[in-house]
Formats: sequence, C-alpha cells, structure tokens
Amino acid sequence: MRKPVITIFYQFNPWNATIGGIQTLINTFIKYAPSQFEVKLVGTNTDPKKPVGKWQQAEFAGREIAFLPLFTLEDDNVRSLIPTTLKYTAALLGHRFASDFMHFHRIEPTIAALNWQGEKTLFIHNDIQTQMQAAGNKKAILWRRFPAAYFALEGLLVRQFSQILSCNTDAAQLYKQRYPRLQDRIAYIKNSFDNGIFYPLREDEREIKRRELASRLGVDEQTRFILFAGRLHPQKDPILLVRAFATLNEPHIHLLVAGDGELGVEMRAEIARLGLVDKITMLGAVTQSQLAELHRVCNVFVLSSAYEGLPLVVLEALGSGTPVVTTQCGETPKLLTAESGVVCSQRTPSCIADALRKVLLHPGDYPTESCVQTAKPYAASTVVEQVYSEMLNRWEQRNSIALPV
Repeated sequence: MRKPVITIFYQFNPWNATIGGIQTLINTFIKYAPSQFEVKLVGTNTDPKKPVGKWQQAEFAGREIAFLPLFTLEDDNVRSLIPTTLKYTAALLGHRFASDFMHFHRIEPTIAALNWQGEKTLFIHNDIQTQMQAAGNKKAILWRRFPAAYFALEGLLVRQFSQILSCNTDAAQLYKQRYPRLQDRIAYIKNSFDNGIFYPLREDEREIKRRELASRLGVDEQTRFILFAGRLHPQKDPILLVRAFATLNEPHIHLLVAGDGELGVEMRAEIARLGLVDKITMLGAVTQSQLAELHRVCNVFVLSSAYEGLPLVVLEALGSGTPVVTTQCGETPKLLTAESGVVCSQRTPSCIADALRKVLLHPGDYPTESCVQTAKPYAASTVVEQVYSEMLNRWEQRNSIALPV
C-alpha cells in the first residue's frame, strides 16, 4: 500500500534562520512525521541562484522531504512593500496540488486551493478578533484596514476545510459562533514545542553556562539575563519592552533580544535614547539550537505582545526550565501557574517591570521543575505524534477495501 502524502503550504524556507512560531511549528511537524507518511513542503527559496518552481528531494531534521520553492525570498524576517502572503498566493494560482492531506497556516493562499482534492486543514495561530481590534499601527496587519473584506473572504474560503484547528481557545469558540454549520470541524489544538531540543540543565550547569554567557558579552559575571525572542513587529511590541526594561532599572540585569524585523531600526533608536546600549544586546535572528541555549541560561523570558495565539517560544522557555512574564494576551495566561510565571494585569512599562522584578529577585518562587511541568502537556513527542496517528487512522478508513464475505 502506498504512503499517505501530506503537503504543507507556507511562505518560508526551513533551512533558513527564520523567525516565527508558524515556521517553528511546521519544522516540528516535519521532524516528527512518522515514516508511514510522505512529506512535501511548498515554500520559498532564499538563494536567488537556486532554481524555483521545481520539486527537489531534500533532507530536513533527518527527514527526507520533497520541497518546492515557488519564488525567491531572501529575507522573510522583514516585510516588503508587497506582502509576502500576497506573493505566495499569486504564485500558487494555476497550480493543482493533489494530496491526501494539506496543511495551511494562512487563509489567503487557500484561494488557489478551492478545487484541489484532499483533506484540508487550516491552522489558526492568533486570536483574530483581538488582532483586528488591537490599537496602534494599522500596518501591523493590513487586513485591519479592511476587516469587512477579510471576514467576507474568510467566509468564502473556510467551507473547503475538513478541519479548522486553533491553538487559542477563544479563537476556536469565535469560529464556532461565526460558522455554526462547521462546528464539528472546528477544534482547539495544543501548540507543541520540540522537547528534544528545549530541555533544562541542572542548576550547577545552568550557573556555569550563565557565567560563560556573561563573559562572552563582556558584562559582570553576576549579571542575570532577560530574554525576548520573536519578530520585531508591532504585534510583539518590542518598543514597549525596551521602555519596561528602562523602568526596571535594576543593577546587573541584561536584556537579550533574539530576532529581527521592521521595528529593528526604531528599537535601536529607542535603546540609544534611553541610554541602554550597554544593557541591551540585539542578537538578530538566531538558529533554533542557539535559541535553546539561551533559554537554558536566561533567568526569565518576557512577552510584551498586543495579541497572540499560544506562542511556541513561551513553551520553549518553560520546557527549558525558565519562568515567563507575559502580557494579558492569547493562551499563555491560561496555562501559566503561580510557580512558572507572572501575568501582567496591564500592558504598561511599569507593570511589566514590576513582574520582571518579582521573578528576578525571587527565583526560588519559580523552580525549574514547575516550569517544565507546565510545558509537559505541549511536548511535540506526544502532541504531534497524536495528530499524525489520527490522520493515519482517517486515511486508512478512507482507503480500506471491504474483503469479500
């Protein structure tokens, strides 16, 4: 019997040091795909010298996959004048990908898929209602300028999906209310982190690695580290984080920023304006293994977002034994315990600073074991494997041939 084929659609190259929870989740789905499946990825290229528009066999995370780059996108960490999603959607038009399973992580590209045959799944990564209503820069998501148009398009496209899976319980409930006829197709799904990469160190090892990091950065060996990791985008509001760090004003505390994006220039200007150049290090985009090393040695991870689903980076921090400080957004406040982090009651510099101070000055209140235990239900080794197991069962049922009596 042939293998079932899963084709994943998203505008990125998995071999590039890209930033974003969607990309990380897709990488995890590739890595943990059982051998019973044939895996394909329709993405983008990063090297203009390499061909596009042709299937190629490749290896990712020890897994053989078929990869089709639709066009060249040299840096997907920074938005261009024409949204990448629009380019990707246009590149899909005219293609017809037949596949047993198709996974989509943005709805716009599924315009091209309306007549494709196969089981289609749409993953919802943000609380779309909060995302549309969020105050601030309208450029954070262009659909915020035209919400009626977005929901009209969504209403046209959602009917084609066999499953609509959201990592945010509020978003899952919203979709059930918005599309009552599709209720049985809509469900909450746990986001998952790669627990083979994100794991804690023993306390003595952690202390040694922290001192080594301090030495590499040329700061006092007693320095404790706050980590932010993510795209420098209005959704994540890194400018608010810089102002919160200025408000914190504690000695021997250093902020590490792993990520890149359109707010990079503005963020550096704000750091300089506040006189924090020696207390904040901008690391740029880092690899997954480098991020894992940072999680294992930092004292606290911070999230200053305006809206979220369930950020993978939060699960990665907790899985590494690091407590989390978060704004009141997305699913994170619902999973954190009193021993694994602090939820800020207000999204202000002073409130975030107070939460960070609480964790930094009382580390014993947030033990490694509690953080790891909070993340445990979201480990990819169980979550992703369960998803594939259910997919395989459905495929076998569809393709079973009744034996003669």
